Amino acid sequence: MIRHMAINPIPQFPDGFLWGVSTSAHQIEGAADAREPSVWDAFTAEPGRIKDGSTAAVACDHYHRYGEDVALLAGLGVDAYRFSVSWPRVLSKGGLDFYDRLVDEVCAAGVRPVPTLFHWDLPAGLDWLERDTAHRFAEYVSVVVDRLGDRVKKWITVNEPAEHTLLGHALGTHAPGRQLMFDALPAAHHQLLAHGLAVQALRAAGARDIGIANSHGPTWPASREPADLEAAAFYDVLLNRLFADPLLLGEYPEGLGELMPGDVASDLKVIAEPLDFYGINYYAPTRVGAPQGTEIEFGGVRIPAELPFTVRQIENVPVTDFGWPVVPEGLTALLTGFKERYGDRLPPVVITENGCSYPGIDDQDRIAYLDGHLRALHRAVEAGVDVRGYFVWSLLDNFEWAEGYERRFGLVHVDFSDPGVLKRTPKASYAWLREVLRDQR
Repeated sequence: MIRHMAINPIPQFPDGFLWGVSTSAHQIEGAADAREPSVWDAFTAEPGRIKDGSTAAVACDHYHRYGEDVALLAGLGVDAYRFSVSWPRVLSKGGLDFYDRLVDEVCAAGVRPVPTLFHWDLPAGLDWLERDTAHRFAEYVSVVVDRLGDRVKKWITVNEPAEHTLLGHALGTHAPGRQLMFDALPAAHHQLLAHGLAVQALRAAGARDIGIANSHGPTWPASREPADLEAAAFYDVLLNRLFADPLLLGEYPEGLGELMPGDVASDLKVIAEPLDFYGINYYAPTRVGAPQGTEIEFGGVRIPAELPFTVRQIENVPVTDFGWPVVPEGLTALLTGFKERYGDRLPPVVITENGCSYPGIDDQDRIAYLDGHLRALHRAVEAGVDVRGYFVWSLLDNFEWAEGYERRFGLVHVDFSDPGVLKRTPKASYAWLREVLRDQR
């Protein structure tokens, strides 16, 4: 029998606070034969790219079992479901029909659909190094909003362009598998431009609640030595400010604008289209120091020796089974720091992802993680940060990119040992969160 961790009630969040869970298309949908190929299909076909040798061809088979999964949403009691629309599926004949059915089912369950329009599954043949991809994205967004905009009111344009640039284009550990290092910067710029063009397309179609999902975390210097402080400041610019400053301030951090392609000044006017909310995906802070001259692997990511920084362990804190440090207070620091840095240029914030990987169904560690992060989020609200919502990553155990099926982030366990059944079993964390949400009503 699953035991429930006895924890004091979570403090009450403001009226109207949006509670949800998140997923992404490539990680859960399966039905690869009912869509066009993506860069991830090509990547997973290369031997050694995925740690367990798996693919997302079936994944959780959400494409065929979405009714069961929506019932899990309804049973959990969330207000909103953040999913992603697969651009390769929309390109296939009848591909939007699936999202029509899904949105109808979600709405019928009394849950608000919140689509993300790009979550890393770029159609094969397109390339973020090419400017035209941003314009192709805007065309695709117009097609989706025309079909779903009568029922969908809240939209997310792009998910985590920082990770997609760093892991997919600079280090090569994610699709499309390039190792361009700093020559990957055009991929960052074109994703940001795609976001701005998508905002324009959504607004033209009447959408009035639009944001982005950017990953952010505090950067902690390994020491107060000048070399460590310099390395940490550089890392913070690269992973945080490079993707927030253009959106919120309409400018790149000093020295980076001239490295971007095209008419950057004109592009920044598009990139900085006003947002209705700013989505933040938070998992952990990063401790950064000066380079040590050796390659390391940290949290499943290879950090080359030639980078001008190195990632260090945060000592004396628990870690997830992914090796990520569990530091709830980092979320409070991140949000209050954003408020201080961006002031009235910062729109209302929504935590669009927060979660952890742990094995097992009686997942007390996940309960403790979520409990700590919700309390940290509440402290940010008390400090004056305008936070409007919180989404757990993720509803289901899923295909965790280069890790395959070895990392489990779900509130619901999926038994991948039998692809024909893929039994879903709600975990202890699912029951715990259901009780939290009841208390928040």
